[in-house]
Amino acid sequence: MNALLMDQNLKRHLLQTLVPVKALTEDHLLTLMRDTQIEVICRGQTICHRGDCDNTHIYLLSGSVSIGIHGANIVVQANDAEAHLPLAHYQPRLSPIVALEDCQIIRFDSEQLDAMLAWDQAANYITLDITGQRDLDEDADWMLTLLRSNLFYKVPPMNIRQILSRFQSQFAHAGDVIIRQGELGDSCYFIKEGSVSVYRANDVKGKSELIAELGVGRCFGEDALVNDTPRNATVAMRENGVLMKLEKQDFYVLLKSPPVHGRTLADVERELNAGAQLLDVRTEEEYDLAHAQDALNMPLNILKLKSRLLDRETHYIAYCNSGRRSTAAAYLLSEDGYRVTVLRGGFEKLSLSQRAHFLNVGDTAYLAQQRQLAVDPLPGSKAQ
Repeated sequence: MNALLMDQNLKRHLLQTLVPVKALTEDHLLTLMRDTQIEVICRGQTICHRGDCDNTHIYLLSGSVSIGIHGANIVVQANDAEAHLPLAHYQPRLSPIVALEDCQIIRFDSEQLDAMLAWDQAANYITLDITGQRDLDEDADWMLTLLRSNLFYKVPPMNIRQILSRFQSQFAHAGDVIIRQGELGDSCYFIKEGSVSVYRANDVKGKSELIAELGVGRCFGEDALVNDTPRNATVAMRENGVLMKLEKQDFYVLLKSPPVHGRTLADVERELNAGAQLLDVRTEEEYDLAHAQDALNMPLNILKLKSRLLDRETHYIAYCNSGRRSTAAAYLLSEDGYRVTVLRGGFEKLSLSQRAHFLNVGDTAYLAQQRQLAVDPLPGSKAQ
């Protein structure tokens, strides 16, 4: 048990050093820890091949690897600064990665990581909004607790404000049965005030046994939002309290992405010539690695604070890696009265030469994400 705990602590420490993984909240870091394992790679083993579309972020934790680019080999060691970045992360992969010695790596599902990151940072935007509104003081605690949970991370980040408005307040007395084992559920509940007892019977005629007690900030009945299976427990109030209820039909509405005006690279270039301003909403570390010329860096998680520096008359074009964070930023800023559109799909959807040109870097400087080599950049890109 102690060895397992040490392994978990080690993994958590490692995750908190990786870009952009370390920007995740504690809940999502724990989810990554649960869903991933550290892999041991033997010397000479190929970690990935040129042309692979594995849709994973691969990080080197120990040992060293070789990345082949344009006939040259980049050697990356675990103690290099570059090891905190995903290895040669262009899809399809441009380079084979081979272990030069026994090493350890960790892989994350890119879609899952990006969705969590967008959710966390958009939730922080709303968190800063809530804490700045005095009229929400009474509801701030349960709202902030809800936003820190991972219950809704599959909901498009643009809908975060709607999540809060879809919950309905319900007063309940001590002893009231809120959900009953065996019944079909159509809602979930979040405890704003009070506490509940959770009971479960092993069979229809069996005696219900107390299996848990839940207090303020906890949610129950959430399986009903995504499944049509019967309730697996009975939940009753231990004391008078207030529950926040979300119906399944409202949850389905939240899963639908609202329209956001996306721009192609050609559109972006025309609008920049007409006076638009680029807005990079990625983390500071991602921005420092490579960014578009003259782009403002306003990470989504602190965008609410920095938005006061924006001009409401200026047209801003938000961008990020995949388009998920920038779409959330564009939608939230537009709701607050700013003129914002987004680079459709992020720069990862651009071709190799388009991406190198957009970010104003040579291909090896960004796409390999390693130290620069004396190799020829792609046509249209600029060597650093």
